[in-house]
Amino acid sequence: MPSSAPDFAESLGRCERPAVHLELRDAYAPTDRFEAWRRGGRIDWDDRTSWWHPYDQLVADTVARGVSTRRARIVSEPLSDYVRYEYDGTFTNVAAGEDVQRLPRSRARDLPFPAPDGWVVDERTVIPHHFDGEGRWTGPRMEVLRDPEPAAR
Repeated sequence: MPSSAPDFAESLGRCERPAVHLELRDAYAPTDRFEAWRRGGRIDWDDRTSWWHPYDQLVADTVARGVSTRRARIVSEPLSDYVRYEYDGTFTNVAAGEDVQRLPRSRARDLPFPAPDGWVVDERTVIPHHFDGEGRWTGPRMEVLRDPEPAAR
């Protein structure tokens, strides 16, 4: 059953079992950081305050409680510019404690995936992400589905 609460931070902040983030798109709506990356700008890894964000702290706190967080990226090959940009920034996910893996789309053809990107939290809560064809986030802003069946898939 869909719910508007709790929000993502609350869901991840209180989860007790693994949290998994599935990314299926080859591109998302461009951001200023992505455009700067395309022009050759890179993150200064020595300046943690420039790249460490509340999301990173939330993941680090979750991992510190003993809850694993994983990110699976299903990608087309050759990699899109956006996916290459994501990989350049994956250091932030890893520094926060996420286990980040990628799988070429050609090797994922027999795996049952839900249509949207999203999170599975505590093996029973699904938080789908809804994007339009250009990779822009669409509503609902936060949808939380508490149903073990789609979470198990």
